[in-house]
Amino acid sequence: MSVRGSLRRHRFIGTALSLAAAVALAATLSGCSGDDPPEKAYTVPTPLCGIPVDPALVKAALPGGGTLSTATVKPNGGTVRCNLSVDGKEALSLAQIWWSQGQTTATVSQGYANTDDGVLSEDERFVHTEKAGVGKTVSSCKVSEHPEQDLYTVVETRDTGVDDPAAIEKLLVAFTKAVEGSAACG
Repeated sequence: MSVRGSLRRHRFIGTALSLAAAVALAATLSGCSGDDPPEKAYTVPTPLCGIPVDPALVKAALPGGGTLSTATVKPNGGTVRCNLSVDGKEALSLAQIWWSQGQTTATVSQGYANTDDGVLSEDERFVHTEKAGVGKTVSSCKVSEHPEQDLYTVVETRDTGVDDPAAIEKLLVAFTKAVEGSAACG
């Protein structure tokens, strides 16, 4: 092989190695952009399990993904739970639950995970954290099926990586007001 041929071969190998290094660097850098949350490609229906809630508020408390499904569950005579799943994994639960009169929101919130050390609203109707919240409906929310009980709402994220106290608070307040305006309050 001539000197000229050997130089061409080394340039070719050097160029190939430079190209491989550039591809590896690009792959590494694109891996760093994994800090961006995944896209939320689904649409949140309205109403949601019979309650008209602003889809943007619901979406803010959900993780990224491609599909969203909902299921209404009634585990007992006083609870209606709307479970939302993203890509087949449960992500958020919105519930309506009747409790004995005379309870406080702070007391009721102790029965739910992720509400410890929650922020209590000035009117003491809402307690929320970055993952969950409990709200008390207005005192006029009464139905004959639940005499001497008050209706509470519960918003709970599941293990989804969504930790946003402002989003939980906005969703909790909006969901509670929507429940107050629904047939659930008579």
